[in-house]
Amino acid sequence: MSRAETGARVVMVVPTYDEAENLAWVVGRLHAAQPGIDVLVVDDGSPDGTGRIADELAAADPRVGVLHRTAKEGLGAAYRAGFARALEEGYEVIGEMDADGSHQPEQLHRLLEALDDPAAPADLVIGSRWVPGGSVVNWPRRREALSRGGNLYVRALLGVQVRDATAGYRLFRRSTLERIDLASVRSTGYVFQTDLVVRTLRAGMLVREVPIEFVERVRGDSKMSGAVAVESLKRITAWGLTERREQALRLLRRRPTPQSSTTTTHGTHGTHGTHGGSR
Repeated sequence: MSRAETGARVVMVVPTYDEAENLAWVVGRLHAAQPGIDVLVVDDGSPDGTGRIADELAAADPRVGVLHRTAKEGLGAAYRAGFARALEEGYEVIGEMDADGSHQPEQLHRLLEALDDPAAPADLVIGSRWVPGGSVVNWPRRREALSRGGNLYVRALLGVQVRDATAGYRLFRRSTLERIDLASVRSTGYVFQTDLVVRTLRAGMLVREVPIEFVERVRGDSKMSGAVAVESLKRITAWGLTERREQALRLLRRRPTPQSSTTTTHGTHGTHGTHGGSR
């Protein structure tokens, strides 16, 4: 079994839909940068033959696995299926990345190093566009404004300090996915990414962001449009208001009576690290 430079078994889950132009290119770059990391392609029945290409890669390289799904059910459903498979197969670190090259494999070492920082090992590491040192390449100003504004909105709505909660370049420890009860996650699309951040913080775990350069795809068509971004914000609003209501109910249930007292841990914040406390 492959091992990354951390010494742990690591797999990157890569959801695909119509990525025939990109998949072999991205997997090749990943293995050139990190030869010890496995890849699990989760293909949602791509009509352009992406699934067949994934099978060919897997037949030629034991570091590549494929999970075929029969219908396009969204990003969240694809990741849930991929994470469940990775947990079944015993991986100790489970990551996310796009198949279009926007998440540069050559920068994955930054996430690996942050995960095992001797000073404060992280439970979830996010490759962030919006921390100092992070950037985007070839994005129109409108899309950058939507992403920055959307993440600012998420921070205000949910009271979290993570600056890029919607990002999809991530590493989770196995223990993190087990503690947040992955099987109970029902959120979809880009809400899924925010949901997992909130669950990780709520469980009292450390989320660290490291700067990356996000590069807009150069092959194939983007899945993100203005309409998709607006719809995502609507869904985040609905989900976030529900989450806030549940937080308030939990706090009410914990409120001390005159005969008792409680101590609340508020968590600590590093430069780009957010530690969940009692919420």
